[in-house]
Amino acid sequence: MSDLKISMADRTSKKMEPLYLETYRKGLLDEKIEKAYEMLKECRLCPRLCRVNRLEGKKGICNTGADAIISDHFAHFGEESVLVGNNGSGTIFVSCCNLLCIYCQNASISHRCQGRVVGLDDFAGMMLSLQQKGCHNINIVTPTHIVPQFLSALKLAIEMGLRIPIVYNTSGYELPSVLRLLDGVIDIYMPDFKYWDPKVALLYSSAEDYPAVTRKAIKLMHKQVGDLVVDKRGIAVRGLLVRHLVLPNSLAGTAHIARFIAREISPNTYVNIMAQYRPLGLAYRFEEIARPITRDEYAEAILSAIDAGLKRLDPFCYEFIESYSR
Repeated sequence: MSDLKISMADRTSKKMEPLYLETYRKGLLDEKIEKAYEMLKECRLCPRLCRVNRLEGKKGICNTGADAIISDHFAHFGEESVLVGNNGSGTIFVSCCNLLCIYCQNASISHRCQGRVVGLDDFAGMMLSLQQKGCHNINIVTPTHIVPQFLSALKLAIEMGLRIPIVYNTSGYELPSVLRLLDGVIDIYMPDFKYWDPKVALLYSSAEDYPAVTRKAIKLMHKQVGDLVVDKRGIAVRGLLVRHLVLPNSLAGTAHIARFIAREISPNTYVNIMAQYRPLGLAYRFEEIARPITRDEYAEAILSAIDAGLKRLDPFCYEFIESYSR
């Protein structure tokens, strides 16, 4: 399968300018910022639709008011190889979350909002410092609930010289209205697709509409940026990268999700099927997910994705199947 991995990558030899630069030059970024902040007056940034006035400091499910809270920022070498390259992915961990899965591996950040309130200048400075360190991209983790602040900080960073791609690292629980604001801003969408079954989504994330919302969101993301494109170094510069975390007992619905992506998005979608599930947080209360996944379950998930017609899984998936089959 190693030969297959090489042929599947969509490569470009020419340098792609980040999408946000043209949007900025056309004066469209200001319009997007204004519309995004208008959404905060009666918050409708995500499908929760809390409708609280966050500009006045009121908080909904995401527990965030008018200002962004950031946990940390650094060059991350634990992401997908197409993001990491030699110098790392410039990751900014946004505190709090609008989905709040019961088994979250970053509960101190997402559930308990560990971090500090940052102003727009500080936020922009984080992006620039990561670029100065040589990071290949700016990877905004869990950004949905702070889109207005992100866009404002991005404008400042552009004016101070930001020139690397933006990765929108999201749970997939996104509204079309917000994704339309991000059109022409985000270079690389990296959504999760966590669940196929609404009942499972309700049980573990209190979001029965998650599967339907995420299907629509990923379609729109792909429409904006297409299949993932990498440069001659193998570093992603634009496109869609979907993450899927395998849950015990096939509860995530991997086979269904893979068929949807292959048939309704693109068989060349870059998909990372992930094995790192651990029963953290409140997972111990649910017997069916109170254990890690097995090697057999992970192999079954990868094979189901291949059988569904997906042609561009993360290299680790193919390496695992090769070793598993020996």
